[in-house]
Amino acid sequence: MPSTFSLILRDNGIRIPAATLVALAFTYASTVPYQSIIGINELGMSNGAYSALVFFSAIVNVTTSLTLGIWSDRLKERRPLVLALSVAGIFGFGSIAILHSPAVFIVSTLLLVPMSNSTYSLLFASLRARTNQMDRGRGAAITAMVRALYSGSWALAPGLIGLYLVNSPSMTPAYGIAAMASCTCFCLYFFFAPRNGTAGPAPDQAGFLSSLKRIFVPYVLARVLVMSMLIGLQRLNGMLSPLIITHAAGGTVVDVGFMAGLTAFLEMPFMMMWGLAQRRFRTVHVLAFGSLIYCAYLLLLGFASARWHVYALLLVNACGVAAILSVPITYLQDLIADRPGLGSSLISLNSFIGAGMSAGLFAFGTAVTDYSGTAFVGAAAGLVSIGALLYLEGSKRQARQPA
Repeated sequence: MPSTFSLILRDNGIRIPAATLVALAFTYASTVPYQSIIGINELGMSNGAYSALVFFSAIVNVTTSLTLGIWSDRLKERRPLVLALSVAGIFGFGSIAILHSPAVFIVSTLLLVPMSNSTYSLLFASLRARTNQMDRGRGAAITAMVRALYSGSWALAPGLIGLYLVNSPSMTPAYGIAAMASCTCFCLYFFFAPRNGTAGPAPDQAGFLSSLKRIFVPYVLARVLVMSMLIGLQRLNGMLSPLIITHAAGGTVVDVGFMAGLTAFLEMPFMMMWGLAQRRFRTVHVLAFGSLIYCAYLLLLGFASARWHVYALLLVNACGVAAILSVPITYLQDLIADRPGLGSSLISLNSFIGAGMSAGLFAFGTAVTDYSGTAFVGAAAGLVSIGALLYLEGSKRQARQPA
């Protein structure tokens, strides 16, 4: 672990994207908890209009990520793209903070903010381009540690911002903080990122459509769908755990916030642990084991009937979710390893599909049972996904991906 961290600090091609991801986490953490409050409560949007806005902004995010991921593989460096997306974040978040207008909020949330969010996959593409030149196990450990640093920043920001805004009549200053974080991302890449790009193979000159088709070949698409179901378990828990805590377990919203914060902080060491495990074991086996732990957590969550039951599951939750959030990054990038940008754009696609799957599981589960029963449904879906993952990665089905 110390050698991995020291390598991140020494290598400029890793250090700058990692530091930028830490700053980028503040843009998410500053705004996600308050976006619905601002849109619905402060600006008067209806629930239906806000839901449509969130849906279409997610489409813009995944479309931008895929497009820029393919485009970035054709460039000598990703630096100009990161700078452009950071500018989008500065204007998108900043305009909401300064101009308290429903029209500005809609335009920024629909276009500029999703563009800024696409920086996430682009930065991991930069990391992948660098780690492709290293031993595979070390590269996976670096990716996991960078993701852990991102989680640590995400966990720290909401509490600090909440304290800052505790007496504020409006939540829009949080978007000002996000704009400053985007400005920090811009400065990091403008002043410190290498100007000749990450050393590696020559830029890919394949056409846009031919690159896009690689996502839809059965080898890739089947694995993306399985990964989406696994990330969907984490999204499902995000919907279920607050409801179970405040209903079946008899807790309060204070317990919900406390559990979320503790889980986020505990994710960091577990992500580092899973990263080290990838240096000794196959990524698919590490992911399957971590996902199995998370399925056990969901199963036990369904039996929770008191607050202490939920707190007792804290370590199991953090251990499992750390695997689901960090290990798939390397797994997805490996699916199209020769094109870091396209491979990393699968992260956004995976998140988008996973959100839809989690919504479907929640709708089905709550239609046939209660919140606790829906946790059982999630655990069952997770076990099926683990089985599908191991089946796809079986030695007899390891056909090479078509070029």
